[in-house]
Amino acid sequence: MRLGGRLAAAIEVLDDIERRHRPAADALKDWGLSHRFAGAGDRAAIGNIVYDALRRRRSAGWLFDADTPRAVAFGALLLEWGQTAESLNSSLEGDRFAPEPLSEAERRSIEERGMTTAPDAVAADCPDWAAPLLQASFGDDWVPEAKALAGRPPLDLRANRLKATRDKVVAELSDTGAVPTALAPHGIRIAPIEGAGRHPNVQAEPSFQKGWFEVQDEGSQTVAELAGVKPGMQVLDFCAGAGGKTLALSAAMQNRGQIYAFDSEKARLAPIFERIRRAENRNIQVLSKPVELESHVGQMDIVLIDAPCTGSGTWRRRPDAKWRLTPKQLETRIGEQRTILADASRYVKPGGRLVYITCSLFREENQEQIATLLKQDAAFAPVDHESLFEAHFPGKSAVARIDRGAGLILSPFRSHTDGFFFAALQRTA
Repeated sequence: MRLGGRLAAAIEVLDDIERRHRPAADALKDWGLSHRFAGAGDRAAIGNIVYDALRRRRSAGWLFDADTPRAVAFGALLLEWGQTAESLNSSLEGDRFAPEPLSEAERRSIEERGMTTAPDAVAADCPDWAAPLLQASFGDDWVPEAKALAGRPPLDLRANRLKATRDKVVAELSDTGAVPTALAPHGIRIAPIEGAGRHPNVQAEPSFQKGWFEVQDEGSQTVAELAGVKPGMQVLDFCAGAGGKTLALSAAMQNRGQIYAFDSEKARLAPIFERIRRAENRNIQVLSKPVELESHVGQMDIVLIDAPCTGSGTWRRRPDAKWRLTPKQLETRIGEQRTILADASRYVKPGGRLVYITCSLFREENQEQIATLLKQDAAFAPVDHESLFEAHFPGKSAVARIDRGAGLILSPFRSHTDGFFFAALQRTA
């Protein structure tokens, strides 16, 4: 397919997403099933246009003074693919599968409505209601922080230290452009794709099948490292889900001690069993019933809560979620987080640590939740987060936004990772 056919397909998928209010991945999968003639390269390019259009929906819509699927798809090529109105129309010429070329009115709008005059929330590519929340989190830096959430993400991996060193994995994946990450000590990065490109299918690599590495964002690896688990500890991963952080904790403990991987929704745990088998983690016990935890009240060295949240820190990877999210959903998540914090804190032993993590960048889900818990439970006190970060990552504190007593934030703009919040509390009594 030429660019015109790919652009037309992306507009069709974007229209499906808008009309049926469905995730982008589902719409792209269905399009591929009904257009089997499209090769892997075509499907990747169409997906790139769709995701770029969703990441840059507001700024693309600003250029055209419209947020139709056509406008945001064309806008994505102008903003992210290095295209101009002239080059785009030239590419579409003579392609019978292409959409109508840019009209004179559309070209005039693009010229007159440049991004230099766009309002902050448009330049930030975020919903209007979320703009004050991001401003509260980042102050004067909120627009560049939000812009970074609208960029293409890298593909990050974590070397499984139980089976391979990072250098060994990097050497094995040398043809993918893999390099060591700047922060996470066992992380590996494959740079963001450009244009119509696609990331390598690393899960098809023999080294993945042998358990040498897992796919995990560098930010997720970093907050798992900050949890501070050590061999021989008793650890509870209270919202374990598919087990990404559980596996990282197990490797840090060198398979010694015990990790209880718990999730109240049994279905979320389904992938963890195959991942444990492949990575050869031997100190993980998977639990799905609250009654199974009762004998561990007050017994855990570390309780880690990877709390359900709005996921605003992952908007690079799931840009459609940015536009589906509502203030009501945020309110629901806040209530869930308070319940989880109160419940999970019971399992921390005296002198033990409660670790709270989200992939959200909203204060309401992060610092304010910690402040509420500290107000309600005098048995906990915050650790010195600045000293904690410096102990794990000497000389690198500038990459995080650290509040000594309230936690720290990683973000695409400053840390070049997905967005994460981390806070650690010590049980003092």
